[in-house]
Amino acid sequence: MLIVAENINIRNTKIGTSMRERNSEPIIELAKSLKDAGANYLDINIGPGTKGGPELMKWLVTSIQEKVDIPLCLDTKNIEAMKAGLEVHKGRAIINSTDGSEMQMNKVMPLAKEFNAAIIGLTLDESGIPRDENERFQIAFNIVTKAMEYGISPEDLYIDPIILPVSGMQNQVNYAIESIKMFSQLSDPPPKTIVGLSNISQSSPPELRSLLNRILLIMLACNGLSAAIADSLDKELMATLKTYDILTNKVLYAHSYLD
Repeated sequence: MLIVAENINIRNTKIGTSMRERNSEPIIELAKSLKDAGANYLDINIGPGTKGGPELMKWLVTSIQEKVDIPLCLDTKNIEAMKAGLEVHKGRAIINSTDGSEMQMNKVMPLAKEFNAAIIGLTLDESGIPRDENERFQIAFNIVTKAMEYGISPEDLYIDPIILPVSGMQNQVNYAIESIKMFSQLSDPPPKTIVGLSNISQSSPPELRSLLNRILLIMLACNGLSAAIADSLDKELMATLKTYDILTNKVLYAHSYLD
């Protein structure tokens, strides 16, 4: 499973300060540790990026990739900042993200096509959070259809069924799981799937968060999940995923498989 590390986020006090001060050292240190822990991509979240967004995203992408050989998932609502990051990115980026609204798709899809980037599609639209798996499927269908109109293969899409906190919306967990199964029917080849894993444990006590994240990850993996935006520094989470790969015969067993 593809793991996109969630940790480089402007809302993190230390990382946010480093971004604003253009101090790359703490960010590079974190990026190296995330890769060493097993991350395949790093999510680079600058938030809305309303002030100096393009320059900040360009600086972040360049600074990280000069020191760490890893592709990035560019995370911002600022289209100009997204474009600035894509222009300097080495390798294939992931755009995080578009929702299912016409306005947003028509802004983001051309960038994905121009820069040969993969793209995350959130199953949200102008109506807000979908009520069940059927509404998620309809929005996902619209995203896949729009992508194909722009000449983007479904294989270059990561459809997100939207994970909501179990503490407040417990019934939504099963809808998201059912959606993952249904998305495989959207096209041939089907799109990939992704979740923001830690959303499930928001507002839960700290001692429960890793457990909730781990169990949901395995439940989703068993139903076809392709990727997760998660904390690759969570050793128990990563150990659980490695064990799942062993038990499902995706990786050859060795006594040292956790190393």
